[in-house]
Amino acid sequence: MIVTKKSIARRTFLRGAGVAVALPFLDAMVPALSRAEALTRTRRLGFWYIPNGAIMDRWTPPVVGTDFEMTPILSALTPFRDKLTILTGLGQNNAYNFGDGNGDHSRATPTWLSGMRPKRTEGADVQAGTTADQIAAKEFARQTQIASLELGVDANYLVGNCENGYSCVYMNTVSWRNPTTPNPVENNPRAIFERMFGDGGSAEQRLAQMRTDRSILDSAAVEIASLRNTLGPRDRSRVDEYTDAVREMERRIQRAEEQSAKITVPVPERPAGIPENYEEHLNLMFDLQILAWQGDITRVITFMMGRELSQRTYPMVGVTDAHHNLTHHLGDKAKIEKVAKINTYHIGKFAAFLERLRRTPDGDGSLFDNSMILYGGGISDGNLHDHSPLPALLLGGGSGQLKGGRHLKYPDHTPMSNLLVAMLDKAGLKIDHLGDSTGELSLEPLAGV
Repeated sequence: MIVTKKSIARRTFLRGAGVAVALPFLDAMVPALSRAEALTRTRRLGFWYIPNGAIMDRWTPPVVGTDFEMTPILSALTPFRDKLTILTGLGQNNAYNFGDGNGDHSRATPTWLSGMRPKRTEGADVQAGTTADQIAAKEFARQTQIASLELGVDANYLVGNCENGYSCVYMNTVSWRNPTTPNPVENNPRAIFERMFGDGGSAEQRLAQMRTDRSILDSAAVEIASLRNTLGPRDRSRVDEYTDAVREMERRIQRAEEQSAKITVPVPERPAGIPENYEEHLNLMFDLQILAWQGDITRVITFMMGRELSQRTYPMVGVTDAHHNLTHHLGDKAKIEKVAKINTYHIGKFAAFLERLRRTPDGDGSLFDNSMILYGGGISDGNLHDHSPLPALLLGGGSGQLKGGRHLKYPDHTPMSNLLVAMLDKAGLKIDHLGDSTGELSLEPLAGV
């Protein structure tokens, strides 16, 4: 092997008319002798939120340690068992009412990644706490085009009182830049795509762009061809795969916009480019996240699979009742079964996303190898509006920082913020305190995490 000091900068962009396309990680970007060091630095954090709690006795394996059996709800994660840690007993104690009455859904969402109790208000004076994702984003922004992406599939524009005197803002996002600034969640694939790859412009300009078949990559075609001539076979293949994925994303988004434009039945006003079909919408959002990580456009993503109080139905798994209503099951076995089906469906979609990550090369490994993803929510039993033990899963290789294949159980109400402190530490960000944390989650029972 010939070792050379020449390399392409990690933050290389192919620039065309009004666009900048980031490249995936290539062998040519780092001299061979320093590649291992570079991969150690490229760590990605994902935080996936599920609404309305879970059927915990069907979620939680009865056996603790390495000999646990996957429960029916978690069974789709079996292929990722070696990089899966199931965490039981964690809670966000500041989400409880403490005399404020109802509002558990409103408190659950902002508390999940901050450990801080939100201020009860319907006005603009909302207050919660800086979230773990934003602590990471502030640091990682030095190396990436975008500090973080805040994504979801539900409405992102609700205002006013949504639950017992709490502003809708609290349920709209899990990400807070600082205690008084929530980060808005984006659910429009077109807007996300333009933020990642194009300058966007005004609504009229976006509409004009929407009506053309020209790919944004066409304007960078000369640079792409020139770059390919300087790369080795493996890098050329990666560039081709990445640009093909970008083009496919454009085609699918345009198709979704055309579908939306042809709808004749009365529907609520929504941003253009959002598919009517929930699964198509999810899949587009998954693809955008993969592109964002593959191109190192950002290293921090939060994604809301749904919003608290969501009344979404899931006919694809035979559930035509509203999700939130079902969680108030009062012990009704039929309703419990339907909620379990929704939990299982969400896990299945998450597993499909993980498989995509595992198949996407990243340096000498995959995106899955170099990611650390927390999957869970701020409510435990939706019928009781409990906040401990929360559903919590940790997946990915964390660039060699995570050891999976375990079910770890802690005393109930162990601050989940302790886990967030540990995750940030493993991502190279040492902090002393977050929200109600009492320290980093003990590394003795949580060895390797």
